[in-house]
Amino acid sequence: MLYLILVVIDSSLPARTFRLIDYESLASIISLLAVSRGIEMSGIFSRIAPGIIKLSRGSEVRMMVLITSVVAASSAVIMNDTAMFIFVPLVLLLSRITGTDKGRSVVLTAIAANVGSALTPVGNPQNIIIWRRYGISIHRFILAVLPYVLVWVILLLAFVYLSGKNRRIRLFAIPRVRINKQLLAASVILLIFNIILIQLGHAIESLVITLAVLLLVGREAILSLDIALVFIFALIFIDFGEISFLISSMLHSLPGERPAAVVLLSAGLSQIISNVPATVLLLPAKMPWLPLTLGVNLGGNGIIVGSLANFIALRISGIGLKEFHRYSVPYFLAALATTLILLLL
Repeated sequence: MLYLILVVIDSSLPARTFRLIDYESLASIISLLAVSRGIEMSGIFSRIAPGIIKLSRGSEVRMMVLITSVVAASSAVIMNDTAMFIFVPLVLLLSRITGTDKGRSVVLTAIAANVGSALTPVGNPQNIIIWRRYGISIHRFILAVLPYVLVWVILLLAFVYLSGKNRRIRLFAIPRVRINKQLLAASVILLIFNIILIQLGHAIESLVITLAVLLLVGREAILSLDIALVFIFALIFIDFGEISFLISSMLHSLPGERPAAVVLLSAGLSQIISNVPATVLLLPAKMPWLPLTLGVNLGGNGIIVGSLANFIALRISGIGLKEFHRYSVPYFLAALATTLILLLL
């Protein structure tokens, strides 16, 4: 719909449509989505789940601390959207059997995925786009973002403790799942391979190799890819690339040299149009990459439109918007205020 509106505004758009797509970033996203699916479908996370239950030792709060910690750590590697497909069904099962608050558990899991994915260039689509566009080395990216992510995780764990009930839960056994070691090994190797090739500017080649290898050892990972999601990302590049073109004169006057202002702008815009479109829209303004990264990652929390991972969590769990915002909005405001204080210091 947005594309059709833009065509009416600018009749030259159809001729420029395919030139607006950032094919390198799109190839990077597809490669990492495919590898994430491979890791997921290997069964490794289903093997990890029983360990979380045993380590909780009957404590509801301890169980949620473990789950959110594992989700946050996993999202840094497998992307926040994929983490929702993996962990939300597990959280729903745990909530149903133990009697814990389903809505609270799902929202805290979604926040953990959004926060944890901020740590690495491959943790979410907006980071991939920024990483690719600014040409930042992976270790520089992680070291710069790490202090903020640590603060966000500590704040999340505080939310887990403050919103949890100090009661005992019943432990239960989970059937042992067989791990597809070949698919797991291939996916992990491809993940490392992708990071290196993308860093060197060979995202297209990385995609070709990834698809070829997975066709041989894990065709199910490719067949289960969400093709609609790929088209959504392509449309995001087209639509918001065009909007950037139409308002290019305004973008030059944005607060590029004031980190706190960049964080506020990018986080606020993410609350309206989601963080990936906000990233694409703000790229032409050539803002400093770190405040932009912090803003769009923070903006994934708060209002549900902030991140696609939120929609996935809501769709799978069936919880209501009011229930989601009960925890996500306070966390977003607290994390945003803390980040601005850190920037000013």
